[in-house]
Amino acid sequence: MLETSFFDYDLPPELIAQHPAERRDQSRMLVLDRVTGACEIRPFGAIMEYLSIGDALIYNDTRVLRGRMYAQKNGKSDGAKFELLLTRALDSQKRRWSALLKPGKRALPGTFAQLLNGDGTLNAAGEGFTVIERGDDGEFIIEFNSSDSDRLQASYGHIPLPPYITRGDSTADAERYQTVYAEKSGAVAAPTAGLHFTAEILAELAAKGVRQSAVTLHVGPGTFKPVSVKNAEEHLMHREEFSLSSETAQIVNSTHAAGKRVLAVGTTTVRTLESCADVDGTVHAKSGSTQIFLYPPCRIRAVDMLLTNFHLPKSTLLMLVSCFCDREKVLNAYQIAIQEKMRFYSYGDCMLLK
Repeated sequence: MLETSFFDYDLPPELIAQHPAERRDQSRMLVLDRVTGACEIRPFGAIMEYLSIGDALIYNDTRVLRGRMYAQKNGKSDGAKFELLLTRALDSQKRRWSALLKPGKRALPGTFAQLLNGDGTLNAAGEGFTVIERGDDGEFIIEFNSSDSDRLQASYGHIPLPPYITRGDSTADAERYQTVYAEKSGAVAAPTAGLHFTAEILAELAAKGVRQSAVTLHVGPGTFKPVSVKNAEEHLMHREEFSLSSETAQIVNSTHAAGKRVLAVGTTTVRTLESCADVDGTVHAKSGSTQIFLYPPCRIRAVDMLLTNFHLPKSTLLMLVSCFCDREKVLNAYQIAIQEKMRFYSYGDCMLLK
Protein backbone atom coordinates (compact mmCIF):
# COMPACT_ATOMS: atom_id res chain seq x y z
CA MET A 1 0.00 0.00 0.00
CA LEU A 2 1.22 3.47 -0.88
CA GLU A 3 0.42 5.60 2.17
CA THR A 4 -0.88 9.05 1.26
CA SER A 5 0.74 10.31 4.46
CA PHE A 6 4.17 9.55 2.94
CA PHE A 7 3.73 12.70 0.86
CA ASP A 8 2.78 15.08 3.65
CA TYR A 9 4.79 18.06 4.83
CA ASP A 10 4.18 21.24 6.84
CA LEU A 11 4.23 24.54 4.98
CA PRO A 12 4.14 27.93 6.73
CA PRO A 13 1.15 29.76 5.18
CA GLU A 14 3.22 32.88 4.56
CA LEU A 15 5.26 30.98 1.93
CA ILE A 16 2.19 30.53 -0.31
CA ALA A 17 2.73 33.11 -3.06
CA GLN A 18 -0.27 35.42 -3.36
CA HIS A 19 1.16 37.46 -6.24
CA PRO A 20 3.57 36.68 -9.08
CA ALA A 21 7.14 37.95 -9.00
CA GLU A 22 7.62 41.40 -10.49
CA ARG A 23 9.06 39.74 -13.60
CA ARG A 24 8.46 36.19 -14.78
CA ASP A 25 12.16 35.28 -14.75
CA GLN A 26 12.79 36.73 -11.27
CA SER A 27 11.80 33.48 -9.61
CA ARG A 28 14.28 31.19 -7.89
CA MET A 29 14.91 27.63 -9.00
CA LEU A 30 15.89 24.78 -6.69
CA VAL A 31 18.02 22.34 -8.70
CA LEU A 32 17.81 18.77 -7.44
CA ASP A 33 20.34 16.16 -8.55
CA ARG A 34 18.21 13.04 -8.87
CA VAL A 35 21.12 10.68 -8.24
CA THR A 36 22.83 12.28 -5.24
CA GLY A 37 19.93 14.31 -3.82
CA ALA A 38 22.17 17.39 -3.74
CA CYS A 39 20.29 20.70 -3.93
CA GLU A 40 21.32 24.12 -5.14
CA ILE A 41 19.24 27.29 -5.43
CA ARG A 42 19.78 29.29 -8.60
CA PRO A 43 18.01 32.14 -10.38
CA PHE A 44 15.56 30.85 -12.98
CA GLY A 45 17.67 32.25 -15.84
CA ALA A 46 20.33 29.67 -14.98
CA ILE A 47 18.17 27.04 -16.69
CA MET A 48 20.33 27.81 -19.74
CA GLU A 49 23.22 26.00 -18.08
CA TYR A 50 21.35 22.72 -17.76
CA LEU A 51 20.40 22.34 -21.41
CA SER A 52 22.68 21.88 -24.41
CA ILE A 53 22.47 21.65 -28.18
CA GLY A 54 20.16 18.85 -29.30
CA ASP A 55 18.14 18.73 -26.07
CA ALA A 56 14.38 19.30 -26.30
CA LEU A 57 12.10 21.50 -24.24
CA ILE A 58 8.45 20.35 -24.28
CA TYR A 59 5.73 22.55 -22.78
CA ASN A 60 1.95 22.66 -22.48
CA ASP A 61 0.34 25.36 -24.64
CA THR A 62 -3.12 25.29 -23.02
CA ARG A 63 -4.74 28.63 -22.24
CA VAL A 64 -6.75 29.35 -19.10
CA LEU A 65 -10.42 30.17 -19.61
CA ARG A 66 -11.83 33.35 -18.11
CA GLY A 67 -14.27 30.86 -16.77
CA ARG A 68 -15.23 32.10 -13.31
CA MET A 69 -18.45 34.08 -13.54
CA TYR A 70 -21.04 35.38 -11.12
CA ALA A 71 -24.76 35.41 -11.75
CA GLN A 72 -28.10 36.03 -10.06
CA LYS A 73 -31.12 33.72 -10.21
CA ASN A 74 -33.90 34.88 -12.55
CA GLY A 75 -32.15 38.20 -13.11
CA LYS A 76 -33.68 39.65 -9.95
CA SER A 77 -31.78 41.78 -7.48
CA ASP A 78 -33.04 39.65 -4.59
CA GLY A 79 -32.35 36.35 -6.38
CA ALA A 80 -29.85 33.76 -5.17
CA LYS A 81 -26.30 34.43 -6.32
CA PHE A 82 -24.27 31.78 -8.12
CA GLU A 83 -20.57 31.31 -8.73
CA LEU A 84 -19.97 29.52 -12.03
CA LEU A 85 -16.76 27.84 -13.15
CA LEU A 86 -16.68 26.65 -16.75
CA THR A 87 -14.75 23.39 -17.12
CA ARG A 88 -15.40 22.06 -20.63
CA ALA A 89 -17.30 23.07 -23.77
CA LEU A 90 -19.78 20.41 -24.84
CA ASP A 91 -20.56 21.58 -28.37
CA SER A 92 -18.68 23.17 -31.24
CA GLN A 93 -20.48 26.49 -30.74
CA LYS A 94 -19.34 26.56 -27.10
CA ARG A 95 -22.85 27.40 -26.01
CA ARG A 96 -23.40 24.36 -23.80
CA TRP A 97 -20.81 23.70 -21.06
CA SER A 98 -19.95 21.40 -18.23
CA ALA A 99 -19.47 23.60 -15.18
CA LEU A 100 -19.21 23.77 -11.41
CA LEU A 101 -21.91 25.80 -9.66
CA LYS A 102 -22.11 27.11 -6.11
CA PRO A 103 -24.45 26.78 -4.30
CA GLY A 104 -25.35 23.62 -6.17
CA LYS A 105 -28.49 22.89 -4.15
CA ARG A 106 -30.16 25.96 -5.66
CA ALA A 107 -29.19 25.05 -9.24
CA LEU A 108 -32.23 23.00 -10.20
CA PRO A 109 -32.79 22.07 -13.85
CA GLY A 110 -34.53 24.91 -15.63
CA THR A 111 -33.05 27.60 -13.38
CA PHE A 112 -32.02 30.74 -15.25
CA ALA A 113 -29.26 33.00 -13.92
CA GLN A 114 -28.28 36.39 -15.32
CA LEU A 115 -24.57 37.21 -15.46
CA LEU A 116 -23.17 39.99 -13.29
CA ASN A 117 -20.87 42.79 -14.40
CA GLY A 118 -17.52 43.31 -12.74
CA ASP A 119 -19.11 45.71 -10.23
CA GLY A 120 -21.68 43.09 -9.20
CA THR A 121 -24.63 44.59 -11.06
CA LEU A 122 -26.88 42.69 -13.46
CA ASN A 123 -25.86 43.07 -17.09
CA ALA A 124 -28.29 45.20 -19.06
CA ALA A 125 -28.52 42.81 -22.03
CA GLY A 126 -30.07 39.99 -20.01
CA GLU A 127 -27.24 37.60 -20.86
CA GLY A 128 -27.02 34.50 -18.77
CA PHE A 129 -27.40 30.72 -18.66
CA THR A 130 -29.92 28.03 -17.92
CA VAL A 131 -29.17 24.94 -15.85
CA ILE A 132 -29.89 21.88 -18.00
CA GLU A 133 -29.02 19.03 -15.65
CA ARG A 134 -26.72 17.90 -12.87
CA GLY A 135 -24.27 15.12 -13.62
CA ASP A 136 -23.28 12.19 -11.42
CA ASP A 137 -19.84 13.72 -10.94
CA GLY A 138 -21.24 16.84 -9.27
CA GLU A 139 -20.78 19.01 -12.34
CA PHE A 140 -23.67 20.73 -14.09
CA ILE A 141 -24.55 21.15 -17.74
CA ILE A 142 -25.48 24.75 -18.46
CA GLU A 143 -26.42 26.56 -21.66
CA PHE A 144 -25.79 30.23 -22.38
CA ASN A 145 -28.46 32.31 -24.12
CA SER A 146 -25.72 33.63 -26.41
CA SER A 147 -23.62 31.57 -28.81
CA ASP A 148 -20.57 33.84 -28.34
CA SER A 149 -19.15 32.43 -25.11
CA ASP A 150 -15.73 33.95 -25.87
CA ARG A 151 -17.32 37.38 -25.67
CA LEU A 152 -19.21 36.41 -22.52
CA GLN A 153 -15.95 35.37 -20.90
CA ALA A 154 -14.28 38.61 -21.96
CA SER A 155 -17.21 40.67 -20.65
CA TYR A 156 -18.13 38.85 -17.44
CA GLY A 157 -15.42 36.27 -16.79
CA HIS A 158 -12.68 36.26 -14.19
CA ILE A 159 -9.36 34.42 -14.17
CA PRO A 160 -9.98 31.41 -11.86
CA LEU A 161 -7.09 31.79 -9.42
CA PRO A 162 -6.46 28.69 -7.26
CA PRO A 163 -8.25 28.40 -3.90
CA TYR A 164 -5.06 28.98 -1.90
CA ILE A 165 -4.70 32.46 -3.41
CA THR A 166 -6.92 34.34 -1.03
CA ARG A 167 -7.50 37.51 -3.07
CA GLY A 168 -9.70 38.21 -6.05
CA ASP A 169 -8.24 38.30 -9.53
CA SER A 170 -6.81 41.57 -10.83
CA THR A 171 -6.16 43.01 -14.28
CA ALA A 172 -2.55 41.81 -14.07
CA ASP A 173 -3.62 38.19 -13.56
CA ALA A 174 -5.16 38.13 -17.04
CA GLU A 175 -1.60 38.16 -18.38
CA ARG A 176 0.50 36.70 -15.57
CA TYR A 177 -1.66 33.61 -15.00
CA GLN A 178 -1.05 32.61 -18.63
CA THR A 179 2.22 31.30 -20.06
CA VAL A 180 3.81 33.38 -22.83
CA TYR A 181 3.10 30.50 -25.23
CA ALA A 182 -0.52 29.89 -24.14
CA GLU A 183 -2.50 29.24 -27.31
CA LYS A 184 -5.34 26.71 -27.04
CA SER A 185 -8.11 27.78 -24.68
CA GLY A 186 -9.60 25.16 -22.39
CA ALA A 187 -7.90 25.01 -18.97
CA VAL A 188 -9.32 25.95 -15.58
CA ALA A 189 -5.81 26.37 -14.15
CA ALA A 190 -2.46 27.36 -15.60
CA PRO A 191 0.36 24.85 -16.21
CA THR A 192 2.33 26.88 -13.69
CA ALA A 193 5.87 25.61 -14.34
CA GLY A 194 5.70 27.52 -17.61
CA LEU A 195 4.90 30.86 -15.97
CA HIS A 196 8.62 31.52 -15.40
CA PHE A 197 9.56 31.60 -19.08
CA THR A 198 9.87 34.81 -21.04
CA ALA A 199 10.01 35.14 -24.82
CA GLU A 200 13.64 36.20 -24.42
CA ILE A 201 14.66 33.06 -22.50
CA LEU A 202 12.92 30.85 -25.05
CA ALA A 203 14.74 32.68 -27.86
CA GLU A 204 18.09 32.22 -26.11
CA LEU A 205 17.45 28.52 -25.68
CA ALA A 206 16.55 28.20 -29.36
CA ALA A 207 19.74 30.05 -30.32
CA LYS A 208 21.67 27.57 -28.18
CA GLY A 209 20.22 24.69 -30.21
CA VAL A 210 17.54 23.53 -27.78
CA ARG A 211 14.52 22.35 -29.74
CA GLN A 212 11.09 23.38 -28.48
CA SER A 213 7.65 21.95 -29.07
CA ALA A 214 4.24 21.81 -27.45
CA VAL A 215 1.69 19.37 -26.17
CA THR A 216 -1.80 20.38 -25.09
CA LEU A 217 -3.46 19.24 -21.89
CA HIS A 218 -6.43 21.23 -20.62
CA VAL A 219 -5.99 21.30 -16.87
CA GLY A 220 -9.22 20.34 -15.11
CA PRO A 221 -10.63 21.27 -11.68
CA GLY A 222 -9.49 17.93 -10.27
CA THR A 223 -5.92 19.24 -10.24
CA PHE A 224 -6.70 20.81 -6.83
CA LYS A 225 -8.51 17.76 -5.48
CA PRO A 226 -6.60 16.35 -2.48
CA VAL A 227 -5.96 12.66 -2.08
CA SER A 228 -8.39 11.82 0.72
CA VAL A 229 -7.93 8.03 0.90
CA LYS A 230 -5.33 6.39 3.11
CA ASN A 231 -4.08 4.20 0.27
CA ALA A 232 -3.08 6.59 -2.52
CA GLU A 233 -3.46 3.84 -5.12
CA GLU A 234 -7.24 3.92 -4.54
CA HIS A 235 -7.48 7.61 -5.54
CA LEU A 236 -9.60 8.23 -8.64
CA MET A 237 -7.89 10.62 -11.03
CA HIS A 238 -9.83 13.27 -12.91
CA ARG A 239 -10.09 13.08 -16.70
CA GLU A 240 -8.39 15.74 -18.85
CA GLU A 241 -8.38 16.33 -22.59
CA PHE A 242 -4.98 16.22 -24.31
CA SER A 243 -3.30 16.23 -27.70
CA LEU A 244 0.20 15.20 -28.81
CA SER A 245 1.07 16.14 -32.39
CA SER A 246 3.18 14.05 -34.75
CA GLU A 247 5.70 16.91 -34.84
CA THR A 248 6.19 16.89 -31.08
CA ALA A 249 6.32 13.08 -31.00
CA GLN A 250 9.03 13.14 -33.67
CA ILE A 251 11.08 15.69 -31.68
CA VAL A 252 10.86 13.64 -28.47
CA ASN A 253 11.77 10.38 -30.21
CA SER A 254 14.62 11.81 -32.30
CA THR A 255 16.04 13.60 -29.24
CA HIS A 256 16.29 10.31 -27.39
CA ALA A 257 17.62 8.50 -30.46
CA ALA A 258 20.47 11.03 -30.57
CA GLY A 259 21.29 10.41 -26.91
CA LYS A 260 20.01 13.82 -25.83
CA ARG A 261 17.58 14.79 -23.09
CA VAL A 262 13.94 15.82 -23.00
CA LEU A 263 12.98 18.46 -20.43
CA ALA A 264 9.26 18.51 -19.60
CA VAL A 265 7.91 21.84 -18.44
CA GLY A 266 5.41 20.83 -15.78
CA THR A 267 3.55 17.77 -14.61
CA THR A 268 0.85 18.23 -17.26
CA THR A 269 3.46 17.79 -19.98
CA VAL A 270 4.70 14.63 -18.27
CA ARG A 271 1.17 13.23 -18.02
CA THR A 272 0.59 13.90 -21.71
CA LEU A 273 3.82 12.28 -22.89
CA GLU A 274 3.45 9.29 -20.58
CA SER A 275 -0.13 8.78 -21.82
CA CYS A 276 1.34 8.34 -25.31
CA ALA A 277 4.49 6.35 -24.47
CA ASP A 278 5.47 2.75 -25.11
CA VAL A 279 7.40 0.76 -22.51
CA ASP A 280 10.69 1.87 -24.11
CA GLY A 281 9.71 5.57 -23.96
CA THR A 282 8.79 5.95 -27.63
CA VAL A 283 5.84 8.33 -27.92
CA HIS A 284 3.13 8.38 -30.57
CA ALA A 285 0.88 11.16 -31.83
CA LYS A 286 -2.47 10.88 -30.07
CA SER A 287 -5.38 12.90 -28.77
CA GLY A 288 -8.18 12.11 -26.37
CA SER A 289 -8.57 12.12 -22.61
CA THR A 290 -6.34 10.75 -19.89
CA GLN A 291 -6.73 9.72 -16.27
CA ILE A 292 -3.14 8.56 -15.92
CA PHE A 293 -1.95 8.48 -12.30
CA LEU A 294 1.82 8.41 -11.86
CA TYR A 295 3.15 7.50 -8.44
CA PRO A 296 6.15 5.56 -7.01
CA PRO A 297 7.57 3.10 -7.82
CA CYS A 298 6.60 4.06 -11.37
CA ARG A 299 9.50 5.49 -13.36
CA ILE A 300 8.97 8.01 -16.12
CA ARG A 301 9.79 6.66 -19.59
CA ALA A 302 9.58 9.58 -22.04
CA VAL A 303 11.12 12.43 -20.02
CA ASP A 304 14.64 12.93 -18.66
CA MET A 305 14.35 16.21 -16.76
CA LEU A 306 11.44 18.01 -15.10
CA LEU A 307 10.80 21.66 -14.36
CA THR A 308 7.96 22.04 -11.88
CA ASN A 309 6.61 24.32 -9.19
CA PHE A 310 6.26 23.24 -5.56
CA HIS A 311 3.08 21.26 -4.95
CA LEU A 312 0.53 20.82 -2.19
CA PRO A 313 1.03 18.14 0.49
CA LYS A 314 -0.58 14.75 -0.22
CA SER A 315 -1.22 15.74 -3.84
CA THR A 316 -1.05 13.58 -6.95
CA LEU A 317 1.39 16.14 -8.36
CA LEU A 318 3.87 15.60 -5.53
CA MET A 319 3.50 11.86 -6.09
CA LEU A 320 4.29 12.34 -9.79
CA VAL A 321 7.44 14.32 -8.95
CA SER A 322 8.49 11.43 -6.70
CA CYS A 323 8.54 9.18 -9.77
CA PHE A 324 11.57 11.16 -10.99
CA CYS A 325 13.49 10.91 -7.76
CA ASP A 326 13.24 9.07 -4.44
CA ARG A 327 10.46 10.49 -2.30
CA GLU A 328 12.87 11.15 0.55
CA LYS A 329 15.10 13.29 -1.69
CA VAL A 330 12.12 15.25 -2.98
CA LEU A 331 10.78 15.95 0.51
CA ASN A 332 14.27 16.88 1.70
CA ALA A 333 14.45 19.39 -1.17
CA TYR A 334 11.07 20.78 -0.04
CA GLN A 335 12.44 21.27 3.46
CA ILE A 336 15.42 23.17 2.04
CA ALA A 337 13.02 25.32 0.02
CA ILE A 338 11.05 26.08 3.19
CA GLN A 339 14.21 26.91 5.14
CA GLU A 340 15.31 29.26 2.36
CA LYS A 341 11.83 30.84 2.29
CA MET A 342 11.18 30.03 -1.33
CA ARG A 343 7.71 30.85 -2.63
CA PHE A 344 5.26 27.96 -3.07
CA TYR A 345 2.48 26.91 -5.45
CA SER A 346 1.16 28.56 -8.61
CA TYR A 347 2.79 31.99 -8.39
CA GLY A 348 5.82 30.67 -6.52
CA ASP A 349 9.34 29.56 -7.34
CA CYS A 350 10.25 26.39 -9.18
CA MET A 351 12.30 23.22 -9.03
CA LEU A 352 14.45 21.53 -11.66
CA LEU A 353 15.01 17.78 -11.34
CA LYS A 354 18.04 16.90 -13.44
